[in-house]
Amino acid sequence: MNVLTKPALAFWTDAEELECASYLQEAPNVMTFCFRSPSGALFSFEPGQFLTLELPMPGGPVQRTYTISSSPSRPTSLTVTVKAQRDSVGTRWMFDHLRPGMRIRVRGPAGRFSMMREPLAKYLFISAGSGITPMMSMTTFLYDSGLDPDIVFVNCARRPSEIIFREGLEYMATRTPGIHLKWIVEEPDPLRPWTGFRGMFNQLMLGLVAPDYLERDVYCCGPEPFMQAVRDILHGLGYDMARYHQESFGAPPAEAELVPEDVVPQEDALAEVTFAASGRSARAAETETILATARAAGIVIPSGCGMGICGTCQVQKLSGQVHMVHNGGITDEDVEAGYILACCSRPIGNVTIDL
Repeated sequence: MNVLTKPALAFWTDAEELECASYLQEAPNVMTFCFRSPSGALFSFEPGQFLTLELPMPGGPVQRTYTISSSPSRPTSLTVTVKAQRDSVGTRWMFDHLRPGMRIRVRGPAGRFSMMREPLAKYLFISAGSGITPMMSMTTFLYDSGLDPDIVFVNCARRPSEIIFREGLEYMATRTPGIHLKWIVEEPDPLRPWTGFRGMFNQLMLGLVAPDYLERDVYCCGPEPFMQAVRDILHGLGYDMARYHQESFGAPPAEAELVPEDVVPQEDALAEVTFAASGRSARAAETETILATARAAGIVIPSGCGMGICGTCQVQKLSGQVHMVHNGGITDEDVEAGYILACCSRPIGNVTIDL
C-alpha cells in the first residue's frame, strides 16, 4: 500500500511496530528519528507526551523512554529527538544502527506533561539541552492551530551551535508575533559573534527574558539540577507553583509525571542559626536570610549587592540545610564544599555557620 496516495482510516496503537522512515542530525550528538506506521495509520497523542522504544540490542532488548518531538497536528509521521551522552547505551545504538526500513516495538504514548490542560494560557517554556523536545512539540501544535499563541520560549545550551531546533523555531517565530524566543548560552562558538543572552539561568535572567512571568504557566524540562534551580528561582520570587509543570527528561514513565515537593522556607516556621566560632545562636523565621540573622545577633558578615551576584557574603555552612537562590555569585564547586551566600540563603531547621 502506498501511504502517500491512500489515506489512512485508523489511528496507530502500540500493538503495531513502527518503521524508521528517516533520520537527521540536529546538533552535535543529537539525532532526530522519524517513524511511520507500516499500515498507514495516523498518530494521535498530546504534545509533550513520550514513547518507550524497545531497542533490539545484541545483549537483549533494552527499553528507553523519549519525548515525542513532533506535533499531533502533523499526524502522518512521528519523531523522537535523542541526545547521546558519554555513557549512553541505547541512544548510541540508535545512532549507529537504527536506519530507514527497520521496525521496532514501541509502547505509548504516555505522560501528562502537556499544555492541553491549559490550551489558552500564556506560556513560559523553560528548557535546557534535549529538554527542548516536548517544548518543540507543544509550540508546533500551538503554531499549527492557526491561533496567535502567547509563548515565551527559553532554552539554555552550552553554545549556540548546540541549540536544538533553532532554525525551525525561528522560522515559526517569523510567521506569528506570539512566539518569543530567548536563547541563553554559556559561551559563544569560536570565531562566531553571539549577541544573545549569555550566562546561567537565574532570577535576573528570568526578569529579563519574561518580565511578566507571574502571569504565565511555566513548563520546564531538562536535567534535574536545572529543573531544581528553576523551581528554587520561582519559589524565591513568590510564583504560584500550582502553575508549574515539569517533565523529568529521560526518567522512567512512572516518575516522569511527578513534580517534587521541594523543601522551602515557611513563613510560620522558626529556624535556629548557630555561629560556631562566635559561640552565639539566634532564632529567626525560615524566611529570614542568614545575613539578616547574623546582623541581629551582632555578627558582621561583609556583603555587597544583596542579590547573590557579587559573592562578597560567602560563608561556610558546617551543618544543616538552607534554601539558597543566587544569581551566579558562587560556583557549583563551592556549593558542593559547603559554602553559601548569606544574603540569599534562608535557614531550614537548625543550621551551623563557621563564624
